[in-house]
Amino acid sequence: MNIVGVSACSAGIAHTYIAKEKIEQAAKLLGHKCKIETQGSIGVEDELTAADIAEADVVLLAVDIKIHGEERFKGKPVVKMPITKVTNNPVGVLQSIEKALKKK
Repeated sequence: MNIVGVSACSAGIAHTYIAKEKIEQAAKLLGHKCKIETQGSIGVEDELTAADIAEADVVLLAVDIKIHGEERFKGKPVVKMPITKVTNNPVGVLQSIEKALKKK
């Protein structure tokens, strides 16, 4: 599975980057390709390209705030959830997404 996504918390500091790291580690553990953009207090980092998005099987939005550029993901399966859900169980979240995509 090829996952792209955005991580953004209300303060835009610690949780934004913790979520990114946990998602990427879980994806690697499960054998998936993954790129997560952060929208934090210092702006956008690791910005997703149009090619990143086009090649993705799913978009994971681990966000507690409104993000910029959500329209880029139109036409892709999008899973949106609070950052705490992702940071508490990143492997479980990705496994749930895998199951949901296999049913389609």
